[in-house]
Amino acid sequence: MSDTRREFIAAIDQGTTSSRCIVFDRDGRIVSVGQKEHEQIFPEPGWVEHDAAEIWANVQEVVAEALERAGITREDVRALGITNQRETTLLWDRATGEPVHNAIVWQDTRTDALCRELGRNVGQDRFRRETGLPLASYFAGPKIRWLLENVEGLRERAEAGEILFGTMDSWVIWNLTGGPDGGVHVTDVTNASRTLLMNLRTLDWDPRICESLGVPMAVLPEIRSSAEVYGEARGALAGVPVASALGDQQAALFGQTCFSPGEAKSTYGTGTFLLLNTGSEAVNSYNGLLTTVGYRIGDQDPVYALEGSIAVTGSLVQWMRDQMGLINSAAEIETLASSVEDNGGAYFVPAFSGLFAPYWRSDARGVIAGLTRYVTKAHIARAVLEATAWQTREIVDAMEKDSRVELTALKVDGGMTSNNLLMQCISDVLDAPVVRPMVAETTCLGAAYAAGLAVGFWPDTDALRANWRRAAEWTPRMEADVREREYKNWLKAVERTMGWLEEEN
Repeated sequence: MSDTRREFIAAIDQGTTSSRCIVFDRDGRIVSVGQKEHEQIFPEPGWVEHDAAEIWANVQEVVAEALERAGITREDVRALGITNQRETTLLWDRATGEPVHNAIVWQDTRTDALCRELGRNVGQDRFRRETGLPLASYFAGPKIRWLLENVEGLRERAEAGEILFGTMDSWVIWNLTGGPDGGVHVTDVTNASRTLLMNLRTLDWDPRICESLGVPMAVLPEIRSSAEVYGEARGALAGVPVASALGDQQAALFGQTCFSPGEAKSTYGTGTFLLLNTGSEAVNSYNGLLTTVGYRIGDQDPVYALEGSIAVTGSLVQWMRDQMGLINSAAEIETLASSVEDNGGAYFVPAFSGLFAPYWRSDARGVIAGLTRYVTKAHIARAVLEATAWQTREIVDAMEKDSRVELTALKVDGGMTSNNLLMQCISDVLDAPVVRPMVAETTCLGAAYAAGLAVGFWPDTDALRANWRRAAEWTPRMEADVREREYKNWLKAVERTMGWLEEEN
């Protein structure tokens, strides 16, 4: 029998700017990391592409690097998990494994007009009941349609079964398991739920929607759970089971062990993604949120989530540094904001490119409200941090309205969580504890956890919860009347941002 102490789980994170491989031990601790960036291709304004062949080459490189740095071989790896940038869309040739075009990245807006046309007289909500999603250029379905219409001869080849579609999880798994030579063509429920083509209730491709979008079902991968063995790797990891796939935000939910309804995680980066576990029920949102699959373990019932995104959080701090010159480094904002007791009556709503959830108002623009001679740059710095807290509160309120599930605690990750004042502020405005874990790499950890469950490396989700360690916790300190007054002022400031752009623009 192998020495159990020398067994590990590896996870590949195929992200927007780089690919990584992290090796974890049984306690969920990081043993080693390999990472490599790939090129961002901008053929036209608003268009963003990746070279999928470059990404696959990088994935192989970072896997080798992570194994070497850990001082282990493939024999020591019990399973491999995958997490990925969501919605990024690729079509490739089944026989040669060659991409037929660069991957179209989630941020790409070339399908805007197509989405408006598909909305016809119904608008954004045409497929929302079945898919949980609005018709938007963000999702994969319209991107597939664009490729089929704009790459010479591609539609015919697709209908003849010569072409495969995948989000990046499918591309990586297909190549890992042999590519043109027997590669497994699968995706998981979380990634499939971001295509606009999957029915949330049946967890299968919806033939009527595929037809409406003009996507031949022959190109689509098989939808599997997030934690099961899809196949065995070849190459550097020959014989290792490929055993999980989760879109990055869902992987973070899993890595944060949010396994019960009411548990939520928020990832604070450039923007912010908040996911709330709503249990075995797909909750329709009437408050501008997305309904998505949180995860599915093997043949257990799927677990659903509500997702809300905030466009501008970390990027507001960068803007204060680079455009306004009020601080010299991102870390400085905490010191400056801590030098005053409160915001001095100032509120900053960063609607730089409109308001995201729960408003979805593209006519809004940023506003600083409540200015008097009393306000200093320290008050503005504090208002900047409070903006992230209040926007979090608005999404949590929308989630509680939709799901009638009350938030029990918010688990946080991402770069901004090193700002203690911000974390305290979020706890104050939510009136709930905010908790940061020891292992900040929750996305990779989630993919590793799911893969480990699939092969019995960890017995069950209770064992994963036992692994989860808190590094810091913030509890609410704000008086209820102060909270309500401040929230009212914030909502007044939000109102001032709307209708800034006139219709004719």
